[in-house]
Amino acid sequence: MFSITVRDHIMVAHSFRGEVFGPAQRLHGATFLVDATFRREELDDDNIVVDIGLVTKELGAVVGELNYRNLDDEPDFAGINTSTEFLAKVIADRLAERIHKGALGEGAKGIATLAVTLHESHVAWAGYERAL
Repeated sequence: MFSITVRDHIMVAHSFRGEVFGPAQRLHGATFLVDATFRREELDDDNIVVDIGLVTKELGAVVGELNYRNLDDEPDFAGINTSTEFLAKVIADRLAERIHKGALGEGAKGIATLAVTLHESHVAWAGYERAL
């Protein structure tokens, strides 16, 4: 498999419900590095996985919809624990939707999988991978 990864970041506020979350049940901030990795078996006609410039733009747009938001106040997340794993899936699904709508061009149709990793710190991260 060939792959490329682009990176952005996001800053959110949120809280969790459930004793497993300890002090994170209170409102707190989180800053994540966001890595989006695109994989395919064969390169496209231009010998690339996908246009890095388009991917960077679309990832920026997706995280921009969440950046500097209190996720507890967002209707899409009402009653949901917005864990790192959950947010990785949200970002991956929103990127996949953009790919299916053609935002990454014709060559992106050959992408087999998309993985999103959110780095909470230098010692902890979580991710989600999906087929396209």
